[in-house]
Amino acid sequence: MIRLVTVIGHGVELLPHFIEHYQKYVDEIQIVAYKSELHQNIDLQIYDRIKNYDNVGVVKTVYHRVFDWKKVTDLYNEVTNRNPYEWWVVADIDEFHIYPKPLIELTSICDKNGWDLVRGGFVDRIGEGGTFPPITNKSIWETFPLGGFFRFPMSGACPNKVPLKRGYVKLVSGQHYAELDGHTTWRWQGWNHPLIAPYKEYSIQVHHFKWDKTSIERVKQVADNNQDYSFSEEYRLMYENLQKSNFLIDIYNNSYMIESIKDSPYKNWNKLITKIVSL
Repeated sequence: MIRLVTVIGHGVELLPHFIEHYQKYVDEIQIVAYKSELHQNIDLQIYDRIKNYDNVGVVKTVYHRVFDWKKVTDLYNEVTNRNPYEWWVVADIDEFHIYPKPLIELTSICDKNGWDLVRGGFVDRIGEGGTFPPITNKSIWETFPLGGFFRFPMSGACPNKVPLKRGYVKLVSGQHYAELDGHTTWRWQGWNHPLIAPYKEYSIQVHHFKWDKTSIERVKQVADNNQDYSFSEEYRLMYENLQKSNFLIDIYNNSYMIESIKDSPYKNWNKLITKIVSL
């Protein structure tokens, strides 16, 4: 069985798109509802959107301070560790994976080779002309037809992700890295660990639909939170750079590696993942 877990504290409008995308890959979708002072009814909004799905359910509801990304990671670790040797897809509500092979085949390859983790990296999605479009019933891939790599150059946000793992593998804050044998899998400490699938052959594109119409205000809220656990400085830098660009992404900036891709894999993925691994 392949399970998926997601922690939802905002962005419930993405949930129908999220379920549609992942149902063809996983056997069940487990949701943690993350309530906070800003989103006190998030659990009710989630229940309303999943009531017609048999294999989607809320497995935990918490009330905690807003934008505590370490707490979010703790919740991912708690849920996945309930089935420690089974495969788990880990995805925030705005993260849509494109796999190098069918997921059941990818996990089978990992089983045969003794790999317990597959790494990945962000492909930042944006609307036509670098705009921040609203989420509607329209295909999410058509709403955000452009993909690239602008968040790291604009804010220094870590582009690494751990999107597929066995349940026992412990994630560290932001789900950017994992902890194996007591060491965090930073590039120079453990990405060549024998339990990690070789990234050149097996890496997962994490298409990041974070940049919708509501995201600019949310970036400002996280920046104004002014807390280390929220990575507020990183969000402040992102907001300041968005202000400078009149709240548009410069799609002609070569360093952003923007492509028109819709629902296809990112064409220059080999180049991008090599860049991400080097950071």
